[in-house]
Amino acid sequence: MSPRTNDDAQERDRADASPPHEGEDMPKERPQSGRARMLRLGACAVALAVAMTAGAVALGARDDGSEVDTVASAPGVAPGLLASGSLNASISALQSHLKAQPKDFTGWATLGVAYIEQARTNGDPSRYPQAQRALDRSLKLSPDNDTALAGRAALAAARHDFRDALRYAEETLDQNAYNERALSTRIDALVELGRYEEASKAADQADARRPGIPVFTRYAYVRELRGDVPTARRVLEQALASATAPGDIAYVATALGQLAWREGEYETALKHYERALRADGVYLPALEGRARAQAANGDRAAAIRGMEDVVARYPLPGPLVALGELYEARAGEGDKAKAREQYALVNAWTALARANGVNADLDTALAAADHGDRKAALRAARAEWERRHTVHTADALAWALHVNGQDEEALPYTRRATATGYRDAAFLYHRGVIEGATGHKKEAREALSSALKLNPGFSPVGARTAKETLTALGGAK
Repeated sequence: MSPRTNDDAQERDRADASPPHEGEDMPKERPQSGRARMLRLGACAVALAVAMTAGAVALGARDDGSEVDTVASAPGVAPGLLASGSLNASISALQSHLKAQPKDFTGWATLGVAYIEQARTNGDPSRYPQAQRALDRSLKLSPDNDTALAGRAALAAARHDFRDALRYAEETLDQNAYNERALSTRIDALVELGRYEEASKAADQADARRPGIPVFTRYAYVRELRGDVPTARRVLEQALASATAPGDIAYVATALGQLAWREGEYETALKHYERALRADGVYLPALEGRARAQAANGDRAAAIRGMEDVVARYPLPGPLVALGELYEARAGEGDKAKAREQYALVNAWTALARANGVNADLDTALAAADHGDRKAALRAARAEWERRHTVHTADALAWALHVNGQDEEALPYTRRATATGYRDAAFLYHRGVIEGATGHKKEAREALSSALKLNPGFSPVGARTAKETLTALGGAK
């Protein structure tokens, strides 16, 4: 992923830094029908592909009525121009500043990082080409500035190019060993490459050099991946106690909510999500997490309303599949058709993501294995496994192999997915089904029982199938 450069210098800088159109921060758009969202996503994917081919994606050219977003803790987004707490407003201020000062390399780097953060919080991959342009401009003006180098690492990670993310993070740390974003991105990249021992050492080093919320949350996740849930929870609780910015509170409280949900502690999860939403009422991960916890806690109607709100704002694969499965579980008139509509929208998101340089194979494999083209799911899972060996890619490949009738090949992958101690009910469910299909009935019962004991509401459809499979195997013993 080589950075592009622009040769039309100052005039292009000024054009790229144009402020957003009037109305960019208007109140939220009304929910759209599934067909309208499908057409919108499809049109975006085509338009973005054309724009990228022509090299004409202009920074700041957006008029979508999106809401103002609070800034979650993001290393590198904290310079003075981003101190207001509103990410959209801060980006607008940066654009105005760069229109007047187009040679400010720090400003360009900060704008690039802000676009990455905006893409992350809004689920909007169309910001990635804009981030690339801003970071390229910064590096052209000052090739060794560590803010832009760290931004380049973060952009690679956001696009799921974790090898480049690690390489760029190391390059940044050669320039500035205390760059918080690079330290954080190095942990992310090592985790996503499945290099967990190295990730643990990187987390320890980052904690020694730059302790703070971005590092604490990553430190906690590394511990959770190794099965150390008490330490993960303790670190996140300490991080939340130290958080003061609304975005930081929302981010850490949501992480605690997700941890509690994975542990089957639904009331606790809901309390954390409410804390997050008091800090930032439109924080999408908290809205999604609350809907999942409501569903698991038996409040399906509230869960559907909440997930409908999430996918109306930003139709991402995870929420789309979750909403589809909620419709399936409700099984009323027209619900199956509505579920199929959600699953079909995943393909539109995939096209949009790929048009913006995002590797979407893991998302494709997970969604398609249960609700789409099974052969495509297996191709995507194999491709992702070639790139990185993580518990998540092992689980995705195992399940894709299973739905394609290749259980013997799936068995070692599903066992690998559960080998680190990471506690995920979906992994255990997949393992139980595959163990049963390969004749390992005792192991199948143990895995399915563990899944339902850990998080009985992990999936409206998967949990039901897990119970049925366990019963067919003679029940828990």
